[in-house]
Amino acid sequence: MDLEVSAALTIPAAELGWRFSRSSGPGGQHVNTSDSRVELVWSVAGSAVLSDDQRTLLTARLGRRLVAGAITVTASERRSQLRNREVALRRLAELVAEGLVPEAAPRRTTRATRGSVRRRLAAKQQRSQTKQQRRRPSAE
Repeated sequence: MDLEVSAALTIPAAELGWRFSRSSGPGGQHVNTSDSRVELVWSVAGSAVLSDDQRTLLTARLGRRLVAGAITVTASERRSQLRNREVALRRLAELVAEGLVPEAAPRRTTRATRGSVRRRLAAKQQRSQTKQQRRRPSAE
């Protein structure tokens, strides 16, 4: 089953590697006999569906998660292997989509408008008068 990351990017099933092992956690006696923990491996460096720009961007952003150019996602929360497979696929799609999001434009510094400065100072003066009225009358 191919993994659709976005409308423009779909990872073919042939590029996804699966490993299964015994999972800790819920499952009772059944957990000791079934391989419900899932590891999903996808090679960013060897993928044919990524452009060179996408590969560079993913390698830079996911650098610490990559091992030998491949990203590994594990899932063992669910009791069944099928559910854990779905969770792993969803996590990988989210990671890749997040890694490919273009950077936001840098923020341009702006100045406060004259009216906003006036309103802020008027509000401060109003608060100051309110607090002065709360004081005890001075004994002068």
